[in-house]
Amino acid sequence: MSQQELIYHEDWIDFNKNGSKDPYEDTALTTDERLDDLLSQMTVEEKTMQLVTLYGYGRVATDELPVPQWKNELWKDGLANIDEASNGVSDKAKYTFPYAKHVWALNQIQKFFVEDTRLGIPVEFTNEGIRGLNHVKATSFPAQIGMGATWNPELLYKVGKTIGREAYVLGYHNIYSPVLDVARDQRWGRIVESFGEAPFLVSEYGVRLSRGIQEQGVVNTLKHYAVYSVPKGGRDGHVRLDPHLTWRDMHQMYLYPFKRAIQETAISGVMSSYNDYDGEPITGSHYFLTELLRDTYGFKGYVVSDSDALAYIYSKHRVVNSYKEAVLKAITAGLNVRTTFNHPKNFIEPLRELVAEGSISEELLDKRVREVLSVKFKEGLFDRPYRDEPVADKTVRSPEHRALSLRASRESIILLKNSSTLPLNGKVLKSVLVCGPTAKSTSSSISRYGALQNDVISGYRGIREYLKDTNVKVLYAKGIHIKDAHWPDSEVFDVPLDKEEKTMIAEAVNKANESNAVILFLGEDETMVGENLSRTSLDLPGHQKELLKALSKTNKPLIVVLLNGHPLSVNYADRQADAILEAWFPGEYGGQAKDGPNGTGESRVVTELYPFGYGLSYTSFSYSDLKIKGDITTTSGSLSVSFTVKNTGNRAGDVVPQLYVNDEVASRTTYEWQLRGFDRIKLQPKEEKNISFELHPKDLQLIDDKGVFKAEKGTFNIGIGDSSKDFKLKSSFILDQ
Repeated sequence: MSQQELIYHEDWIDFNKNGSKDPYEDTALTTDERLDDLLSQMTVEEKTMQLVTLYGYGRVATDELPVPQWKNELWKDGLANIDEASNGVSDKAKYTFPYAKHVWALNQIQKFFVEDTRLGIPVEFTNEGIRGLNHVKATSFPAQIGMGATWNPELLYKVGKTIGREAYVLGYHNIYSPVLDVARDQRWGRIVESFGEAPFLVSEYGVRLSRGIQEQGVVNTLKHYAVYSVPKGGRDGHVRLDPHLTWRDMHQMYLYPFKRAIQETAISGVMSSYNDYDGEPITGSHYFLTELLRDTYGFKGYVVSDSDALAYIYSKHRVVNSYKEAVLKAITAGLNVRTTFNHPKNFIEPLRELVAEGSISEELLDKRVREVLSVKFKEGLFDRPYRDEPVADKTVRSPEHRALSLRASRESIILLKNSSTLPLNGKVLKSVLVCGPTAKSTSSSISRYGALQNDVISGYRGIREYLKDTNVKVLYAKGIHIKDAHWPDSEVFDVPLDKEEKTMIAEAVNKANESNAVILFLGEDETMVGENLSRTSLDLPGHQKELLKALSKTNKPLIVVLLNGHPLSVNYADRQADAILEAWFPGEYGGQAKDGPNGTGESRVVTELYPFGYGLSYTSFSYSDLKIKGDITTTSGSLSVSFTVKNTGNRAGDVVPQLYVNDEVASRTTYEWQLRGFDRIKLQPKEEKNISFELHPKDLQLIDDKGVFKAEKGTFNIGIGDSSKDFKLKSSFILDQ
């Protein structure tokens, strides 16, 4: 056996290669005992290296596998983690697929850290995973905004299990997921990565998805903490993202999902965002990273910076005089690991200078390193640093996982309008035109932070394959480009149709006249929504409205399918189309899954076109028998709110009963109605089911004039229905003590 192989024993590993079992190598001891021993043996060089990320090959690392030169690199003293190691984001990587080959490659990297560094501290492999694991040919799911539209927390739990399981077998330890940013400005580019606008909804999904990931033996990191999704003017990217937000709104709305996920699951990671709040950069804020996150919420784990968040303390927020001072401010505030797309030396050199001169004490350094190492012990890296290679090929994209992906795509689609047009009758349909700039879209279903290089089924392909064994003729015309030649300038001024566009629209109209129905795919692509891709207007991009207008004049049944990341302004489509489906970016099986007038004031539209929670069905439902039982006070007890839902139509269908609560009179202005319960259930014709939600004092809290969360005495109203504006049942109860 080689010298390196001699370190492996039946129930322990001789990480420091000294021939004896040190406490940190002893699996029988507590984590604290092992941490105490390991920290006592570490040099400053080794400690500082546990506070930095190396991006994988093709991103920052110049080698995909260990080479002799690594013994002269900074990481000869270890690393906190390697992010996106051969996951496929870089097309230079050779060890992405087959899956077992990737696991083998990560094991080779891990062997370097275990066998060729002095203390053998294993490296953590991290990766993104907000809509499927960010890896080549992992199982793909709809964008988070689409999964938010499923109204199905149990589905999100299963999605989390799939992401976690695929991460584990592929060799990853820590997954950056989910995004818990509450998004209420539709212009914001990353709204596609949010579950939606309601804190309770976002929280339910965050808790369920986190549990699913954690149960598979990996940890997860929440993002983006904190107040990241409220940029001034809905902007993103090359601005400072200063949120204009009150203290109460911040805590009650935007921090609520983070608080719940941390307190209700075993969260081990939080990503600090690169915005400020009230003039204080989050990544340099002791209040946000220590007082609130650790001392108040009880977070136990480590904080990793979003890309360049640390550098922005100096370069963008300008609250310190140098990058070195930014490092000091961040580490003092509570940041553990610097992650960005440059060499670790750019962070390690100033960090070591700060330690050497005493600006960062040995006590503080040990605290930050201990928080990182505690997560590595939790992940089992000091017990089982390697993963089995053959298991991955049997697990990733299994039939069960692919079936869940299809289900998620189907449940993410919302029927917004239906003038007795859908479902189309295949027995009388002779021909159908599938057209529009997104009818053949596939790239919009593959995002930077999700599964890569999958065979995405477009809407056109899905419909064509569904009808292949019928007598229905499927025609196709693109109709218009997704954006015109002047976009995005054309978001703010009119541009006339050019000759090519007129020809394309004419072709679509001619084919529509030959068809019995038109399925028109409109919306956005991946260049219009996402990180750094906020929009000026929420209208349909380019000249898509002109295509819609022309097709509406054919008097053929017109079904509009929206593929988009931003919630779009579709008032004109609502008036012209016979049916509208909101499909978001629906994942790899999106194509296969496609199985009231608004009020106005004197100068503006004053109500939403489709209220929160809205969605139609091919059947109808009734609500009855509302009962409120239990004892609840301002500090204890609970109430059971139960009622019966019945399918009164002739088709099976899904219904999403929703519970909203209103505080009738309060010491502080509160949100008018707050979502506090929901469920998605399938009912057969004439079937009925009793639904029950529970309310606790925490569901009735506001923030009082002393900044304390509390429920107040008084009358609370309850609304039960299909949306935030369509209550079928109402009642009230009183808190009198």
